[in-house]
Amino acid sequence: MRLYEALLPYPKIDPVLVHLGPFAIRWYALAYIAGLLLGWWLVLKEIAQKSLWKNPPFKGKAPATDEQIGDLVVWATFGVILGGRLGWDLFYGIILCSGDQTYPYCYGLPWGFLHDPIKIIAAWQGGMSFHGGLIGVALALWLFARRRKLDMVRIGDLIATVAPIGLFFGRLANFINGELWGRPTDVPWAMIFPNPLAGAVPRHPSQLYEAGLEGIVLFAILQLGLRKLRWHEKPGLLIAVFFLGYGVFRSFVEMFREPDAPFLGPITMGQMLSAVMLAVAAYFFWYALWRRKAVVKEKA
Repeated sequence: MRLYEALLPYPKIDPVLVHLGPFAIRWYALAYIAGLLLGWWLVLKEIAQKSLWKNPPFKGKAPATDEQIGDLVVWATFGVILGGRLGWDLFYGIILCSGDQTYPYCYGLPWGFLHDPIKIIAAWQGGMSFHGGLIGVALALWLFARRRKLDMVRIGDLIATVAPIGLFFGRLANFINGELWGRPTDVPWAMIFPNPLAGAVPRHPSQLYEAGLEGIVLFAILQLGLRKLRWHEKPGLLIAVFFLGYGVFRSFVEMFREPDAPFLGPITMGQMLSAVMLAVAAYFFWYALWRRKAVVKEKA
């Protein structure tokens, strides 16, 4: 009884903000919208700050114009939505559900995709992958930069500085939805989530851990790197720090988060995908700190 008295009460917030006839506006959808709009606004602010672009390699010219960033937001919106859903289909609906049907999110997958193809896009039934959304945005950025003849890495650095905003709102939406809860615990700030699949046991509010680390802390690090340490003057470095920060923070929180599913023995899918993020970070550190120096020496 003492344990339950020490718990923080879970704030039961309806996942649906408002019903408009047959349509429902969900907090999760608003999290995507808030992340995109606030990220767009902040990138425009960064572009307008001329002091950021006065030194080489920019020489007074920002990586893109306001109009180009506005167009990129449209591309990125499609990328994050399509990539997020298709990534979930691949990583969870196909890879994990092919090996074990006991996970509640499988619902007969992956064969269900063949019997009922609408499941491929049925994000309203649950299922969006951050890593899939990241791949979608990266592909959208590559196509956009190639079409407009812009430097993909320099624009990618800008996007990296605002990406944690979307992560923050996304994890708050996970918390409101009562999903992706943590492991059972007896810490004083534990909560009992109302989802019957979570069981009536105190758990870590791991969604809030991720919102704080992947959202607030990572955002602060990247903004400090941009505005004070001028990491953007080594194109690719901000991208590298973003991937490193996310990979480290996500791996850390996996110790407190109830795994979506084991992937290989004790290694969870989240840890495996974080390892991939760390590998990408290593590539961009090499690109920013060593490859570009080698290219400059060759030209000299």
